[in-house]
Amino acid sequence: MAQINEESVTDLKRTAHAMADAARVAVLPFFRRMDLGAENKAELTGKGAFDPVTEGDRAAERAMRAVLAKMRPDDAVIGEEYGATAGTSGLTWVLDPIDGTRGFLAGTPTWGVLIAVADAGGPILGMIDQPYIGERFWGAAGRAEMRGPLGAAPLTTRKARPLAEAIVFSTFPEVGTAAEAAAFHAVAGACRLVRYGMDCYAYALVAAGQIDLVIEAGLSNYDVQAPIALIEAAGGIVTDWQGGPAHEGGRILAAANAAVHAEALAILRDCSA
Repeated sequence: MAQINEESVTDLKRTAHAMADAARVAVLPFFRRMDLGAENKAELTGKGAFDPVTEGDRAAERAMRAVLAKMRPDDAVIGEEYGATAGTSGLTWVLDPIDGTRGFLAGTPTWGVLIAVADAGGPILGMIDQPYIGERFWGAAGRAEMRGPLGAAPLTTRKARPLAEAIVFSTFPEVGTAAEAAAFHAVAGACRLVRYGMDCYAYALVAAGQIDLVIEAGLSNYDVQAPIALIEAAGGIVTDWQGGPAHEGGRILAAANAAVHAEALAILRDCSA
């Protein structure tokens, strides 16, 4: 396992910001471009429905990898579009160049760039960048922050309140399989407010103290590692639906605090066992 101290965390943050800056420059020219096409990766894998990838996705990942090649060439990389590159440092960067490509294609602004750094134990730094909105959220070593059009601020998750008062998000109403959807809707039915379609931005809202829960299924490691590190640095909890580690993806329960996590987890466990 790589040795992480304050100096190395500072260097990792510097690198992550440089990567996010480069990704913004690379991806924004493709956003809301009327002639932007998309390939359907599901046609190649035979799995799922429409799973688009655009030249914007590829350009953003290439830009981030170029920064890593200059600033931290010994680190490994896992990216959604260009796969895995081996390293020797014990650290791995986990990249999703556009989380929310469907939204990107539709012209909605809440897609984002996900950047995480992981050691053998899981993610230790996470960043969610919103290029079009101009907001950036990052967290590591027990400290989470953001900056955007209204300036910079620390991030802290929402304090405990009953599940009956909670706000829960998920990207799709279908969630995953029929059984997984039923489990999600059992939790959603116990909450005050349910919203859909924010992709990675929902996880940023957990870290920012705006909402209580995000519940999803069928995710990959590059979908979740940045949100996990960010939310945990802000004081929240992210697990799978059985309360175990979630950094390899799958079923995700992101919660603002231990109390609301426990209430939601009890329902998910019962419904998804």
